[in-house]
Amino acid sequence: MKALKTLLIGALAFTATAASAQVYEAKDGSTYEFQKYWFLDLEGGAQYTLGEAKFRRLVRPNVQLAIGRQFNPWLGVRLQVNGWQSRGYWDLGMLDNQGKIFPGHYPIGYTFNYVAPGLDLMVDLTTLIGGYNPTRIFGLKAFLGGGANIGFTNDDLNDHLNKDRGNGLTLRENPAPNTTGHGFEYVWDGSQVLPFGRGGLEASFRLNKCISLLVEGNANIISDKYNSKKTDNADWYFNVLGGLRFNLGNTYTKTLPPPPAPEPVPVVNPEPQPDPAILELQRQLKQLQEEKDKVEPLRRDVFFLINKTDIRESEAQKVKEIAYYLVKYPNTRVVVTGYADAGTGNDKINDRLAAQRADAVVKTLQQQYGIESSRISYDSKGSRVQPFSDNDMNRVSICIAE
Repeated sequence: MKALKTLLIGALAFTATAASAQVYEAKDGSTYEFQKYWFLDLEGGAQYTLGEAKFRRLVRPNVQLAIGRQFNPWLGVRLQVNGWQSRGYWDLGMLDNQGKIFPGHYPIGYTFNYVAPGLDLMVDLTTLIGGYNPTRIFGLKAFLGGGANIGFTNDDLNDHLNKDRGNGLTLRENPAPNTTGHGFEYVWDGSQVLPFGRGGLEASFRLNKCISLLVEGNANIISDKYNSKKTDNADWYFNVLGGLRFNLGNTYTKTLPPPPAPEPVPVVNPEPQPDPAILELQRQLKQLQEEKDKVEPLRRDVFFLINKTDIRESEAQKVKEIAYYLVKYPNTRVVVTGYADAGTGNDKINDRLAAQRADAVVKTLQQQYGIESSRISYDSKGSRVQPFSDNDMNRVSICIAE
């Protein structure tokens, strides 16, 4: 107990000097600043009451409820209520006045109930050693406190003491000779209130920012009267508990790192503005060049005699002009469309004549003047389409180059 007090005093002194270190900086540049918060503990486990019997005989269930306040990363306080059952055991070695053992009445085991509200001062050892880090998974705390143990329902022991021992007497009326001065001199009925002191350790495992898993062990010292037996020394009971802690509200304020500064934009000296008169002159020169380069479409109509598909000498000049145009302007193409007059023949004959007239012009352009076939398109309309009102003029191949 003295060592625990020394540890607590040292922790408090360290806390006073380091109270300003309540900010944690993560690797990504985020900062976490501590905030005071409340917490709630729900725990359950087992209690061992120190006594004169095997360990397993003195173990009973135990629960604990607590509400606390964390004042800074190292120091907190909680109001806890612990209780349920305690167990006593006493080998009376009961003898009657003739030195005979009372048959079937020893040893005595008995259970009684209690509830023990108290106040604990808690020091976070992990933070004292490793610094504040709210994202840390494991934490270890030491605590020291005390309160009032309220015992009740001691009927189990009183029933033993008041039971007929077979000779018409009770143990209360005829105690065993070898227990004088060390028997049930402190037996109580109804209830009793005794002060107690406690100390222990608590390990926590962080599940998320609001919930932690707890494992706690504590030792409690109390008056010799606690378990009704007189032993001339203090009584002890020990609790091992596990449960959950719920943080109520925010435990820290998180600040994200500032965004990276934008890269400086290089300063570029503006280009000098040209003279408006020069710009206008350049525009006019460009317009003249475009007009010079502009190519006007060329149309030539090659006429044929009735029922003829060969190009007459008088019409050959027109094909020659088409060829020269295509040679002069390499990016141009020509479309040749053949026709027949509707006044003679029939559709079958006229379709053949129109196709052959267009073909005659195409072959002349290719074979005589070397015009690539990729630059020539041709079609025939027969006599179904009449481009001229004069019937005889519809015996024609119309050539349009552009």
